Amino acid sequence: MPTMADVARSAGVSVATVSHVLNGTRPVLPHTRRAVLDAIDELGYTPNTLARSLVTSRTRSIGLAVSAISNPYFTEILQGVEAGALEEGYSLLIADPHDDPGHERKVVQLLHERRVDGMIVAPSADPRELVAYLGRHAVPTVFLDRVIDAHTDGAPRFDQVCAENTDPMARLVTHLAERGHGRIGLVAGLPGLSTTGERITGYRQGLAAAGLVHDERLVAPGNSESARAERATSDLLSLADPPTALITANNAMTIGALRALRERGLSVPDDIALCCFDDFAWADLFSPRLTAIAQPSREIGAQAVRVLLDRLAAPDRPARTVRLPCAFVHRTSCGCPERPEGAADQSRKGSDS
Repeated sequence: MPTMADVARSAGVSVATVSHVLNGTRPVLPHTRRAVLDAIDELGYTPNTLARSLVTSRTRSIGLAVSAISNPYFTEILQGVEAGALEEGYSLLIADPHDDPGHERKVVQLLHERRVDGMIVAPSADPRELVAYLGRHAVPTVFLDRVIDAHTDGAPRFDQVCAENTDPMARLVTHLAERGHGRIGLVAGLPGLSTTGERITGYRQGLAAAGLVHDERLVAPGNSESARAERATSDLLSLADPPTALITANNAMTIGALRALRERGLSVPDDIALCCFDDFAWADLFSPRLTAIAQPSREIGAQAVRVLLDRLAAPDRPARTVRLPCAFVHRTSCGCPERPEGAADQSRKGSDS
């Protein structure tokens, strides 16, 4: 088995230079770095990651705690995190907190005990234990998809990466209002999640912009789950004056809403218009094709890795919140005619604060 000394001889450099290339402990000239990497490839040298971690106090690993990994949205986020980590030479340790605050605290502690260099976490609806643990142990962390309360001065306590939520949801509401809908129902997500609150805010802003009255009865809790969303949709349809259009606040709830509409024998968009927040690979396979807000899920994951590596490189830098833009994907479930394949427009620009 080739050793670091073998690599050094082949590349014509010192063992220390090989170590600096592998561990990133000192800048190395580009042509020297290339010679070392070529020698590693030619000899088939495999670095001893355990020995490296003892020298550098780094394991080159990232802990990822994300619930509902089976959800296509989070699956794509995971792919973005994995690609971004691999590109920078990091491995992933993955855990599912199941959106349970107590379990969330335990899995984050387990990841921390595995000596990951930093963590990427999608916080639960009640992240108090999580925040206390991360703060107490000064764990470099990026919150993913969801944001938590800021300091009293408005500055975030942790780095955060997520999509825009408010304006894209308002865009769906105003689009349906432009189609003549005056009663627009919302199947909302799990209470306590920042995404839920922001999308409800966007819903209300869209109503106000369209000159429509906000009726609390038209907002039903779907708890971000298919089964609960099916019941919520049924409740909305049972109102004395039911909605003529419906928005679901994530992809899982869209499935539940479609089940409820089918049970009632209602046709989309002839009987009721339907739009969803979250696009997914098979949204355009439905008949009619689903009008949706598409989140940049892979880019959210990749951006979270970049922000975490920035944090590792500069531990004292101020925390920041990065917002990425969504796209309005115009299909036919809203009652509009077909548009050219792939037609979409950006809801708004992302931000980095």
